[in-house]
Amino acid sequence: MTEITEPTGIVGKPAAPSTEEIEQGLQRGRAQGLRRDRTRAVLYPIGSLAAALAVWEAAARLVRIPVFLLPPPSVIAEAMYLNAGLLMRESVATTIEIALGFGLSVAVGIPLALAIFLWPPFARTLYPLLISSQAVPKVAVAPLFIVWFGLGLLPKVLIAFLIAFFPVVINTAMGLAAIEPEKVYLARSMGLGALATFFKIRLPNALPSIFAGLKISITLAVVGAVVGEFVGGQGGLGYLLLIANGSMDTALLFAGLVALTLLGIVFFALVVLVERLILPAHAVAGTAAARESM
Repeated sequence: MTEITEPTGIVGKPAAPSTEEIEQGLQRGRAQGLRRDRTRAVLYPIGSLAAALAVWEAAARLVRIPVFLLPPPSVIAEAMYLNAGLLMRESVATTIEIALGFGLSVAVGIPLALAIFLWPPFARTLYPLLISSQAVPKVAVAPLFIVWFGLGLLPKVLIAFLIAFFPVVINTAMGLAAIEPEKVYLARSMGLGALATFFKIRLPNALPSIFAGLKISITLAVVGAVVGEFVGGQGGLGYLLLIANGSMDTALLFAGLVALTLLGIVFFALVVLVERLILPAHAVAGTAAARESM
């Protein structure tokens, strides 16, 4: 009788991956997805901007638009290079005005929002006044500040504050109020007092809304600083725009606009950086939501 032997050299079935290996794979996939999203978030705007500048340059050269009407990007870049020292010097004054105006809007806006949220009679009294104050054109108020406070730094900071503080107040008040009652009931059932509930439940829940208001406010602070320099400036990028406009130096005018845009982007990025440091989970969730919507 012939013996039947099992064939040799046959590899057995691979072992099933463990739970730890599956979790590590998921984490690597999430990390790769975040890196792709961040790369796209940088490359897409840069690519779009480069394409727009190329079309602008080609159109300005082909159509032969006069430089004093619409200079091509190459001429604007040359003006920025030739006036780099002037742009940097004027940017310092505007940066100080933006930073002080934004800081004042935060220092006043957040406590004001807390008072509106915590004290309903105060909210009923002040909230309509805040809403109606936004209907007043800030450019019309700026000359009064110049008359009252002179031509120094203070009126420009106050104008930047006046334009920038409203989003901080509204978003903070709405963020504090926009919480599920179940969370508050749960905190109280666990023995947390009103103060502990505010700092451990209500304030963390409101932080995304607060930072949304801060991001709006920092861009408006740039506008406010420029408005102040337009009305009564003796320096700054807004004053430089007026000088370039008066001398019909359109290339320098565009160079000042580019400098203002870069300044606004830097300030906005700083607010986003602080948000990522304080709310990393919220930042990751926002990136994931953006990826799913694309």
